[in-house]
Amino acid sequence: MTTYRTIQGDTWDGISYKLTSGYDAMPELMYANLDHIHTVIFAAGTILNIPELQAQVSSSLPPWRTSDE
Repeated sequence: MTTYRTIQGDTWDGISYKLTSGYDAMPELMYANLDHIHTVIFAAGTILNIPELQAQVSSSLPPWRTSDE
């Protein structure tokens, strides 16, 4: 497990997006840091445990990457 040091104004969803390019990891992050579960906006310097997270992978291509042929 790695750690993340917050910057002033970090939020659970923002940290999730920074680490995985998506918001789905937010519950995992919160569960790994139960001591901070009630924090909404972090102060600078809080150390959070970061579990093994998977980056978001889209299962569909954007319209400009698809072929009509």
